[in-house]
Amino acid sequence: MAGRFAPRTPTTRTTVRGGHTPVPASREPAPAPVSGSTRRWTPDAPTDLGLTLGPLRRGMGDPTFRTTPDGSVWRATRTPEGPGTLRVALRAGQADAEAWGPGAQWLLDRLPQLLGADDDPTAFTPRHRLLAATHRSRPGLRLTRTGLVMESLIPSILEQKVTTDEAYRAWRLLVRKYGEPAPGPAGSEEHRLQVMPDARTWSLIPSWEWHRAGVDNKRAATILRVAKVARRMEEAATMEPEQAQQRLELIPGVGPWTSAETIQRSNGAPDAVTVGDYHLPSIVGYALAGDRTADDAAMLELLAPYAGQRHRAARLILLSGRTPPRRAPRMTPGNIAAL
Repeated sequence: MAGRFAPRTPTTRTTVRGGHTPVPASREPAPAPVSGSTRRWTPDAPTDLGLTLGPLRRGMGDPTFRTTPDGSVWRATRTPEGPGTLRVALRAGQADAEAWGPGAQWLLDRLPQLLGADDDPTAFTPRHRLLAATHRSRPGLRLTRTGLVMESLIPSILEQKVTTDEAYRAWRLLVRKYGEPAPGPAGSEEHRLQVMPDARTWSLIPSWEWHRAGVDNKRAATILRVAKVARRMEEAATMEPEQAQQRLELIPGVGPWTSAETIQRSNGAPDAVTVGDYHLPSIVGYALAGDRTADDAAMLELLAPYAGQRHRAARLILLSGRTPPRRAPRMTPGNIAAL
């Protein structure tokens, strides 16, 4: 289930908040390097770390993602070269990054893409005053491109047809138990970042541990299927978004919703609009046409003028905060682990 009507906390689902994670503002100099590899890069356009990297965070307790009071974003991930930790901060228009672990150089080489260098915000032309106002007020929105598929595909599978809290809890418990401490200082007690498990480890998680994490058999089986072909899944990061989605959807259990949520992050796809979402069509319909009963077809029709940039348009709508008034209680989270 992908969405909520009225965001009440700063860490609700990406598809509702537009992927914004608050990052503390800091005018302090960049921290001194701590035995890691470093890189400095200057973005060619305004960049907001919270908007750009926010979609990579899976809840406040995400063990792979942290923000710190000095204005830095830390993320731990598994690259083709091995585990890696990246710390990045923006100061005076420059991005200062430091990385640790076998994947450090891989992460630093792709720092520009991570911060939206491949994204072109000028390709978007607002045709509705709500979008124009939000576009103008969020000049730092850049679409990230991680170049990594599995780190987004697995949590997206966990988020299928459940509440935000259930999905985030499952991700948190499984990564904490089966992941490994992040390389460098991020793995210390202060940060306690974890790198998600590798494909083989995902495949070896026993059925009762999926159950304890609240993951039903259907989602667990889908993750096991993608883990078996993890290398083929990762190849999708180098494809055009449409072909990448087709590659992912060859796996039973991975449909258009899951593939779009993945490719938006791994490939930086500006047109990969999320279809099959429980709330998004009504949010888009209400924002652009006052129609809270809109379905996928109506949503796609409303977004048609933004072809090529429909994902960006949807994010701007979500960031605008214009959502339908609530008419029913929130969905009650389930807990299969208690069964």
